[in-house]
Amino acid sequence: MIVENITTMRGFLLMGFSDNHELQILQALLFLVTYLLGSAGNVIIITITTLDPQLQSPMYYFLKHLSILDLSSLSVTVPQYVDICLTQSGYISYAQCMLQIFFFTGFAWGEVAILTVMSYDRYVAVCLPLHYEVIMGPSKCRWAVTAVWLSSVIPGTLYIASIFSIRFCGDRIIHQFFCDVPQVLKFSCSDDYLVTVGVADFLSAVAFACFIGIVNSYVHIFSTVLRMPSAESRSKVFSTCLPHLFVVLLFLSTGIFAYLNPTSDSPTALQFLVSIFYTVLPPTLNPVIYSLRNETIKSVIRKLLLSSKFTG
Repeated sequence: MIVENITTMRGFLLMGFSDNHELQILQALLFLVTYLLGSAGNVIIITITTLDPQLQSPMYYFLKHLSILDLSSLSVTVPQYVDICLTQSGYISYAQCMLQIFFFTGFAWGEVAILTVMSYDRYVAVCLPLHYEVIMGPSKCRWAVTAVWLSSVIPGTLYIASIFSIRFCGDRIIHQFFCDVPQVLKFSCSDDYLVTVGVADFLSAVAFACFIGIVNSYVHIFSTVLRMPSAESRSKVFSTCLPHLFVVLLFLSTGIFAYLNPTSDSPTALQFLVSIFYTVLPPTLNPVIYSLRNETIKSVIRKLLLSSKFTG
């Protein structure tokens, strides 16, 4: 009934990956488990980097804000899709869709910005250790984080401003688990959508520039590490940096691909997989990647678990 009446409504219909009820229940469980794990991991990172005196360096300060962005990004898309799967009511109003676009693109952009800052922080720590405290002083770190959060407002504002001028028509069925900009643009009745495409192209170009900056930082880091006489030091840096670089590559490459790749009326399994790779997977993996190889974080978590065990 909702599918039949969607053309008379102003909103959209989120169809997700399948309209089969059994598959929707399975999707809801998988997304819910992923959301809970990702949220728990990010909340732990936020808590310990805020409260523990050992974790007050710039690296952990940036990591805390990455976790805030990850938690926010997950919360914008996943809970609503879980509710849609369980209730089988995929309708989302125009206002809800625009809000989701605003916040999701903002948090995603904030993540690109903070990952760029974090890569520069690691570059200074490894390649310019004698100047680290001067370059990455407390005030400069605060300014960097402020710039990250302020810049995160820009993508959502540009997208919403350009989409407001678009008149939609057709069935308005979104074959995605959230209001994705490329999917929404399919329903434009005129060429007004080209303004939004221009916004996407511009932001993708800037994201690609950030990607080049991140890769450049890691190239300098790896070239410096290879000159280290100690094999143990080389192994430690590589084991820490390579997982970070993998997550960055996964997030940026799939995100840019999704926004520049033409959408179709019959999305493929690859397109659904790509959307998960840049929306759900990085925020869930980041707490694991950034803490698994970090002995300081692991020791703080162990201390926290032991203290709670004995006090309980």
